[in-house]
Amino acid sequence: MSYALDTKALSHQGALTMLAAGAAEAETIGQPQCIVIVDASGELIAELKMTGAKYLSRKSARAKARTAASINGPSANIPEGFGELLTAATQNEVTRLPGGLPIRMDGVLVGGIGVGSGSGEQDLAVAMAALRSVGADEV
Repeated sequence: MSYALDTKALSHQGALTMLAAGAAEAETIGQPQCIVIVDASGELIAELKMTGAKYLSRKSARAKARTAASINGPSANIPEGFGELLTAATQNEVTRLPGGLPIRMDGVLVGGIGVGSGSGEQDLAVAMAALRSVGADEV
């Protein structure tokens, strides 16, 4: 029996690359965004509130990132009937809003990204651009 785990972690350089790619995509689509990147345990690695992004979207972007990391799946995958209950039980730390995606490298969860301030479709487009910039697994 082994008592050690092989792990992977997202570096701050990777998080910065993701922020830059996400911001570039947000500029391309003309929608300033809040972008939050957390590690696999939900702790903040990097965050950006673009000029013109909605202030309260920082909170929802963080909840989206933490949700995606926690469930190892898109934040929108939280079942509809549980969304409000989980949001209340976790004091807004979990959400079922679209825009949160897990960050996986070679099948290993290394974090989550949450994007907010646009439509769900815009938020996901920015998150996907960020994932592509570091060669993360497709979601």
